Amino acid sequence: MEITPELLLQAYRIGVFPMGERRDDPKLYWLDPRLRAVLPLDDFHLPQRLKRTIRAGRFEVSADTAFADTVRACAEPRPGHPESWINEPIVDLYTELHRRGHAHSVECRAGGRLVGGLYGVSIGAVFFGESMFSRERDASKVALVHLVARLIKGGFRLLDCQFMTEHLRSFGAIEIPREEFRGLLADAIDETATFQRELGEDPCAIVQDNTRTS
Repeated sequence: MEITPELLLQAYRIGVFPMGERRDDPKLYWLDPRLRAVLPLDDFHLPQRLKRTIRAGRFEVSADTAFADTVRACAEPRPGHPESWINEPIVDLYTELHRRGHAHSVECRAGGRLVGGLYGVSIGAVFFGESMFSRERDASKVALVHLVARLIKGGFRLLDCQFMTEHLRSFGAIEIPREEFRGLLADAIDETATFQRELGEDPCAIVQDNTRTS
C-alpha cells in the first residue's frame, strides 16, 4: 500500500506512525507501540546548566527555516548508531507534510551552521516528535526546550515522543500503556493549537511558568 500524506495524517490520528528499516531501504512499516513515551508539558525538567546555556545565546534558534535539512541531519550516522530508520520515502513524506503545515522543525545554528535540531508532526493540539540530532554539545537539548516553549505558547496539550530513551527521561518523559495514550490522543487531536514559529520570549521562563502554574 502506498503511504500518501493523507494516509499518514489519518494514521497519526489513531496513534500509528511509519518507520523505515534502514537508511538505504525504501520500504516502510507501521508501528503502534505497546508502551508510549510522552513528555508532559506541565512537568518538563529543565536543568540549571542547560538553562544557562540557553540564556547565554550560544545557539541561534529558529523554527521551520530548514525542515528538509533537519530531517536529513537526523538520518546521519552518529556514534553508536550507524544506521537510521529515516529513508528517502520518510524524507519525502514529511517534507510534503511540512509544505501543508502539518510538520515543523526547530533548528539550532552556530556561526550560521546548522548544528542541531528536531522535527515532528502537528495535528490539532498534539505534537508527535519524530527525531532530533546534535553536531555540537547541547544543541538538540536547546532545540527541545525551544520546542516545548513553542508548544506551551501555542496551546498544545500532548507531546508524543514515541519511544522512551534515557535522554528523554531526564527531561521528564514518562512511559504509558497504548490504551492510555489513545485516550490522551483522542482528547487532544481535535482541539485547536498553533505552532509558534516566532517565540519572542525567554523559552526557559515559559517552561518554568507553565510548570509552576499547572
